Amino acid sequence: MYDIIVVGGGPAGMTAALYARRNGKTVLVIEKNGFGGQITHSPRVENYPGTLSMSGNEFADKTLDQILAQGAEIEFEKVISVLPRDGHWIVSTEEGSSFESLTVILASGVKHRMLGLEGENELVGEGISFCAVCDGDFYSGKTVCVAGGGNSALQEAILLADKCHEVIMLQDLPFFTGEETLQKVLFSRSNVKSFTGVKLTDLLVENGELKGVRILKNETGSSETIACDGLFVAIGLIPENDAFAELADLNSYGYFDSDENCLTKTPGIYVAGDCRSKNVRQLTTAVADGATAALAACRYINQGR
Repeated sequence: MYDIIVVGGGPAGMTAALYARRNGKTVLVIEKNGFGGQITHSPRVENYPGTLSMSGNEFADKTLDQILAQGAEIEFEKVISVLPRDGHWIVSTEEGSSFESLTVILASGVKHRMLGLEGENELVGEGISFCAVCDGDFYSGKTVCVAGGGNSALQEAILLADKCHEVIMLQDLPFFTGEETLQKVLFSRSNVKSFTGVKLTDLLVENGELKGVRILKNETGSSETIACDGLFVAIGLIPENDAFAELADLNSYGYFDSDENCLTKTPGIYVAGDCRSKNVRQLTTAVADGATAALAACRYINQGR
């Protein structure tokens, strides 16, 4: 029986494990893929306090080493259910394992919606990015494309327009769906160009580097090649919270409907990180959630549940 089981080994989940162990609780972290989550896609992280520069993988590796040194246990399995039993929780995995705990922290994260193009996965962090705040400086003075037309894509493009030589918007619909005010701000920039009603069909790669993209114009069926140094994909995030919907309310987008306290409708169940409804999804906010959720779980245990 563990005091706390953490579902997810991203920044939020690992921070939760760290704080729980520092409070003397037994902790198991169950991660389905690899520790670090989305941050491992960033080749350089330069906005984390106290660290001038590091890669996302360096952050993940150091944090994993830290929680292991503190005594946290880990398992590489996919959690498919969390069910109550006699005052505690049974956490079951796709691989057939079951683990018991007094509390559970759901830090299941999100995954970026991808374009589905050949070679796309290999270019993530090496020409394809998802976060202008994280990676925009790497493209200062260069040309980038932004795939998407909603608020997130427009906000990313506004940030990039301050740094890049040119920003080229690629929207598959005939119009941009983001707020009118954001569109006015973005398209008032002289270095912003846009294509609507186009489908991104190919990534143009030379010697392992992204050199451009090919688009197909929906109305005419003609194609066009666009030279660029980077591609920012902003077509949405996909939370994977459905398996836990009976434990924690979900909003209309599928995120856990929880505030900064990381509490849920179910005593003993907490949520943390990008899987939670929030306005800012950054490394710093993820680790903050992890600390908050862990301390809440510790209080719950200490108070006799």
